[in-house]
Amino acid sequence: MKNFPIVCVGGSAGGLDAYIRLLQNLPADMGVAIVIVNHITIMPTQLHEVLPRFTAMPVELITERLVVEPDHVFIIPANRDLHVGDGVFLLKPISKPRGWPDVITVFLRSLTDCWDGKLIAVIVSGYDGDGAAALCGIKEVGGITIAQKLSTANQPDMPQSAIASGCIDFVLSPEDIAREIVRIAHDEVSTSQSRGN
Repeated sequence: MKNFPIVCVGGSAGGLDAYIRLLQNLPADMGVAIVIVNHITIMPTQLHEVLPRFTAMPVELITERLVVEPDHVFIIPANRDLHVGDGVFLLKPISKPRGWPDVITVFLRSLTDCWDGKLIAVIVSGYDGDGAAALCGIKEVGGITIAQKLSTANQPDMPQSAIASGCIDFVLSPEDIAREIVRIAHDEVSTSQSRGN
């Protein structure tokens, strides 16, 4: 059953610091899939080589039809739009090749349409406002939205745009974002157990 929570962490410039601080504070067995959608598209990502040092969860670069699994960290490849369908990742040619990409917005909208589990959207350090346009949709389906506290972000544009959307539940440091994710994951497990799933 594909109903475990997915956390989409969207960022770009300065995001690496936030990803590391977040992963260092997340347990490896909380039953949640972490998807890092980094919107720097010009060069291939190195995140899947860097981040395994900071988490006990497997870190995988997403390939076409890779199965979405809990207790994994998934990384978007460069120059692709990311979608989900039938419990797998789908990669498509980037829909906005010029200007700032909107890969975070595209992925969040896909989750809103195609994922049954709890959705948690996290916007961290980066230029521009990618992701902000999809946040109200995440809340409409009962998801949680979190922006990185501006004073802790190397590049506050992206979290600032997220906050300006009016659809952010929490504004937190990366360490506190990790704590909130753990709390939500714990609540989801308790709820599904009490339903007898």
